[in-house]
Amino acid sequence: MKIKNKLKILDKKTLTLFLKIGFAEGVSFLVLLFIAMPLKYFMGLPLPVRVMGMIHGVLFIWYVIALLKATLEYQWSFKKAAIAFLLSFLPFGTFYLERTLKEEL
Repeated sequence: MKIKNKLKILDKKTLTLFLKIGFAEGVSFLVLLFIAMPLKYFMGLPLPVRVMGMIHGVLFIWYVIALLKATLEYQWSFKKAAIAFLLSFLPFGTFYLERTLKEEL
């Protein structure tokens, strides 16, 4: 694969940062879905959703910025970047992406 060869030449700092942000974004999404939302709807505690929602929102914005930077630096195709973006909307999606990208390394 073309990207595999280019990653050997390019500095992997951007990819490492992207993977770390993706991991944090994925964890925040799972906490929001499986801890904060049940607390709000089953126990009447809306504060965890506000807090985790804000954290997740900031991490999502960082994820998109890091994705854009990685896409430009590693010359990823539009399809690959779009898949990486769409995976951030699925629970466990960023973890799947991390595993896939690490296999390319």
